[in-house]
Amino acid sequence: MDTLAVILASLGLGLMFGLSGVGSVIGLVIGGNAAVGALKKRPEILGTTLVLSGLPATQGLYGFVSFIIYQSHVAPGMTMFNAAVVFAAGLGFGAVAIFSAIKMGQVCAAGISSIGSGHNAFGSTLVLAAFPEFYAILALVASILMAGLIR
Repeated sequence: MDTLAVILASLGLGLMFGLSGVGSVIGLVIGGNAAVGALKKRPEILGTTLVLSGLPATQGLYGFVSFIIYQSHVAPGMTMFNAAVVFAAGLGFGAVAIFSAIKMGQVCAAGISSIGSGHNAFGSTLVLAAFPEFYAILALVASILMAGLIR
């Protein structure tokens, strides 16, 4: 039972960091692709496109924070209940983070394309990108609160 609990909790840690990291990578590439296209039209917008295409990286950072909070709880002798909490936190946070990062990348890509076409859309893109970011933050807070369930 001890080994199974550690395996389950370790899977939770992997989902926590892995899904958020994968989401960030996909979101970054979506924004980066749009930036490459926009920069062909307007090379002077490099700084703006760097900021917008880099925004989805935050979900990977949140996954790392959540991982740091939980990793000290994963050890031989942990109960199955504690392992289930770690797994649930990892799965829940990871699922929200991957979709949040991908959708944020899509919002940023649309803004980058608009800026590449000559529109002043930087501020509005930042505001719109904050909406999927908000859910990643909520998921991080929920995972932190779930750590309080561990005995």
